[in-house]
Amino acid sequence: MGQVTDRDQILKALEVVIDPELHRSIVELDMVRSIEISPNGVVDVTVSLTTPGCPIKGHFQSAVAEAVTALEGVTHANVYFDVLTDTQKAALQQKLGRGSLPAGALAQVANVLCIGSGKGGVGKSTLTANLAAALTAEGKRVGVLDADVWGYSIPRMYGLGATRPPVSAERKIIPLESHGVKVMSIGFFVEEDAAVVWRGPMLHKALTQFLQDVDWGALDYLLVDLPPGTGDVSMTLAQLLPQAKFLIVTTPQQTAQKVARRSAHMAHKVDLEIGGVIENMSSFTTPSGERFTIFGEGGGNELAEELDVPLLGKVPLTMPLREQADGGVPLVIVDPDDPASQAIRQVARGIIAMSPVALPVLPLVEVAVAAAPQEETRKPVGMSLPMA
Repeated sequence: MGQVTDRDQILKALEVVIDPELHRSIVELDMVRSIEISPNGVVDVTVSLTTPGCPIKGHFQSAVAEAVTALEGVTHANVYFDVLTDTQKAALQQKLGRGSLPAGALAQVANVLCIGSGKGGVGKSTLTANLAAALTAEGKRVGVLDADVWGYSIPRMYGLGATRPPVSAERKIIPLESHGVKVMSIGFFVEEDAAVVWRGPMLHKALTQFLQDVDWGALDYLLVDLPPGTGDVSMTLAQLLPQAKFLIVTTPQQTAQKVARRSAHMAHKVDLEIGGVIENMSSFTTPSGERFTIFGEGGGNELAEELDVPLLGKVPLTMPLREQADGGVPLVIVDPDDPASQAIRQVARGIIAMSPVALPVLPLVEVAVAAAPQEETRKPVGMSLPMA
């Protein structure tokens, strides 16, 4: 195996790494700050970002490492980051011929979860609305993006109707808030119950605006309610959110499981990480506590095992779950003890466990122990035992 000693070789390899907001190579944008090559084949690359936003940073972390380690002689790649100075930003703005750089609307969003199913009718939107409320009850800051442009229903499930969101002085759309959850949907911008008849380019533009022109602020989780299928919307979001995790919702029924598997294949093709499987409508529980497996059993567990991801929970179908979805208040808020609420809260705790927070490490403090004076002989303390 040869040794990579040529910095130009590494720069050439990094031309494939594209800034997802500026749509140009990080080499062309002069964002590669330094390259250091060790004799043992370890390469250190430092990249300057326009913003320290989590989704962008994660995209560069994997893309840069993959491009560099593909070179012959490279044994490992370390990727480091800093942020462009004001002078460097001004130079980049002049180079791009634009007045400002992307503000990084998602810079303060720690985790993005895309919730999809591959098919309609499995209760995905109801699950998303309740899951957001459950995460909020766990003390998390949560937002929901209703990306189901044709079948938008999140506003109704949060009792928001067709209220139009305000715009800030910075010309950013401010999401509406209900029960502590920030919500954004195309339903806020069309007449109530109006049909959205759009093709791919219009969808792409709308979703880009919802992610870049909405003032989401600081969030622990942004939940994206995907439409059924594996078409334009899913591919657009995969492009705009390269570090998102994909949660697959299925019913126990074998037919639904097979369709959900197609969503998993789509996620793999666009390099979205699959975070887990949620089995919805796992059974019907009557008010008296009787349980009926209307859609069969085992579909969610079988899909999770096939994809080698965790089964985050099995949510039963209860009458209050449907009633509260129509009523505009998530069930987990109204009745946290309902069997469906308990299962959704378990899913929320599983999601939190998937993204643990790194605890600060306290520095070790050396405490000097005073040595005993040499002339002093320490005597044993205690009573004397009689010798046999």
